[in-house]
Amino acid sequence: MPSDLGIIEEAVDIVARHCLACGMSPRTARFRLRVALCEALSNAIVYGNDLHADKRADVTVVVDDHTAAVRVTDEGDGFDPDQVADPTTPDRLEIDAGRGLFLIRQLVDEVSFNDRGNSICMILNLD
Repeated sequence: MPSDLGIIEEAVDIVARHCLACGMSPRTARFRLRVALCEALSNAIVYGNDLHADKRADVTVVVDDHTAAVRVTDEGDGFDPDQVADPTTPDRLEIDAGRGLFLIRQLVDEVSFNDRGNSICMILNLD
């Protein structure tokens, strides 16, 4: 998808509908998946692609009998997710950075990144 924050909601709707059709529970699809995917796409567009309209964010979803794997990849240089500070510590409560990644980690069952740091894979259990 193009780096356009205005179409995130539509992209998330499409993915959520397909995951529901593949057996994901309504609660998981409508809440956990939607919020995590919205955060991942926002981060990819804003931080990865620097809002450059000529760059894209790719979304890939693979659903099997037990899990849904959702991957978001941007065209940026990447980052080291281990260097993102915990936004819940008292000294960081009023700083916006890191909240999206924190939410993702709380909402999905597994999170991983590629070595470059420009692709996040979020696993949600269907059971």
